[in-house]
Amino acid sequence: MITRCIHCNHPRLYTLANGYLKCAACKRKISPAKIERAEHLIDAFCRNLTAREAAKACGYSYMTAKTHYDRIRVLLTQYLEERYNEYAGDIKEFDEYFYLEQNKKKSEETIFDIQNFLTFDYGGKIYNILMPSLRKYRTNLLDDGLQHEYYNQLSRFITFRRIARLEHLNNTIVKFWHFFETHIKRYRGVNEKHFFYYLKEAEFKFNYTKHEQKEILLSL
Repeated sequence: MITRCIHCNHPRLYTLANGYLKCAACKRKISPAKIERAEHLIDAFCRNLTAREAAKACGYSYMTAKTHYDRIRVLLTQYLEERYNEYAGDIKEFDEYFYLEQNKKKSEETIFDIQNFLTFDYGGKIYNILMPSLRKYRTNLLDDGLQHEYYNQLSRFITFRRIARLEHLNNTIVKFWHFFETHIKRYRGVNEKHFFYYLKEAEFKFNYTKHEQKEILLSL
């Protein structure tokens, strides 16, 4: 059940006689239909349905589902940041990952589309930091015709200059990477400017069971 105002996030809500909720802070009313819609879409999100699949399954428009999904990803990102800050002193291991969509791996020019992020294990949970994109260098560096050299140099860097502190080969970080690779394929390509939120979605779903995810998102 929704426990915070969907307008101002205040935790004190009153149930009115007609089934509406009223916020003690902003005094705005929340209709049962809006509550039900939010709960349905949170459930769909936790069941790993895409926004388009959720819209079809729940009987809402695609834009309604997408708007809710975008909001969910922002909220869970904030939540993950807060949890990490509480336990950052418990970092056990870390390593870096270079991600590129499967259909781009055969082209040297797509080297600038690589997403690089650092993955930390803190108390058995995962936290990711997305590194700066190489895309801003794409035009200038391709103009000089040396993309083959850049491709070879970065390939060597990825192979030999890893930033890592690992105690075991079969660790939580590697398990997350496998989970992430499978998870991200459902979206069939993610725009670079939104990639961070999809990375955090994978982090959230890896760290928590479906039941925990739903409880957390309802409380947010």
